[in-house]
Amino acid sequence: MQQIFQFIFKNSHKLLFLLLLGISLALTIQGHSFHRSRVISSANFLTGGVYTQMNNVNEYFHLKSQNDALAKENADLRRMIFNEKDTAKPPAIDTIRGVRKVDVIVSKVIHNSYSVHENYLTINSGSLKGVKSDMGVVNSQGIVGIVDRVSTNYATVVSLLNVKSQINAKIKKSNHFGSLVWNGKSTGYVQLIDVPRLASVRKGDTIVTGGQSVIFPANINIGTISKIYTDDETNYYTLDIKLFNDMTNLGYVYIVKSQDKDEIEQLEKQTKPNE
Repeated sequence: MQQIFQFIFKNSHKLLFLLLLGISLALTIQGHSFHRSRVISSANFLTGGVYTQMNNVNEYFHLKSQNDALAKENADLRRMIFNEKDTAKPPAIDTIRGVRKVDVIVSKVIHNSYSVHENYLTINSGSLKGVKSDMGVVNSQGIVGIVDRVSTNYATVVSLLNVKSQINAKIKKSNHFGSLVWNGKSTGYVQLIDVPRLASVRKGDTIVTGGQSVIFPANINIGTISKIYTDDETNYYTLDIKLFNDMTNLGYVYIVKSQDKDEIEQLEKQTKPNE
């Protein structure tokens, strides 16, 4: 203990300088948006590099599960091909609604949190590949989240398992809409709220994206209804949705870009009355 006090006393001027330097840098970053954005971008770059190395090691020990997932996806694709009456004939536009209006960027999850209330993913694609904030992220099983911040080579994604997440969704068979949220409890379930009581709902019904936003195309899988609750005060249903995705085990994902996003948002902005 005495040696610690001697060290502090001997280097007091240097320590004081470092303390004042740290305070000045913090004030500069907090007070200027440019400096703050540069710091966030640099932090994303550094953490992205660390997560990449950690993911490479972790991926080596999970090769079997990844191979199993790829084999299942290949089997599903083959089943779709074999069930198609004429494989040389392009599918009807109605069956691929929204596909012509989006680009898909393939990326990989290098960090995934799912044990707190505000969970995020880090993916190894950034602005260099055309990734921007508010793009939807999906995989072969369903939706994953929405892009939040972007650096040159990496991006963070607001996970579906985030209490601040809110996504437009609907019951596939009836087209009744609601808001998809997460109550912060189970990693395998989310909730569809504000579903009108007149909607026909049953356990096992499929829930898909609603298509009422420019983030996700309509009819991307989310999960199935597990439990049904009735709120007598609001006269709405709250539905527990069992996710198709295992949000604790994510590999490759697809970032969905809507070509019409800017045009739609600009038109809606012009249409809304001035406030």
